[in-house]
Amino acid sequence: MRMVLLIAALGATALAYAQQAGFSRRMLQDQNMSDPERHAVQVVAEFAPGVAAGRHTHPGEELGYVLEGTLQLEVAGQPPPTLNAGESFFIPTGVVHDGKNIGSGPAKVLATYIVKKGEPVASPAK
Repeated sequence: MRMVLLIAALGATALAYAQQAGFSRRMLQDQNMSDPERHAVQVVAEFAPGVAAGRHTHPGEELGYVLEGTLQLEVAGQPPPTLNAGESFFIPTGVVHDGKNIGSGPAKVLATYIVKKGEPVASPAK
């Protein structure tokens, strides 16, 4: 029980930094991996029109799938692609990135993070 509460608290803390007006992450699940140093966190990120998540990194990989809307994905060192509903993306460990809703309606992304235990799932980029 104590471990469950710790994991829940870490997950909530890690996702809280990005809860800005017009952007939210809703936790779906947090599961231990077979690698005892990692866990998988799955969220739905929601963006209001014109809103960005904010430049950030993850202590592991991010696999994303656009559920709804149009997202411009800025990844350090790459030209920013425009992603529409039904398209997926991958962000390597520690790479600075940002997503912005460039459509006229809401955008939703299903994101799965395979990250190190004990570290925030996401941290603002410097």
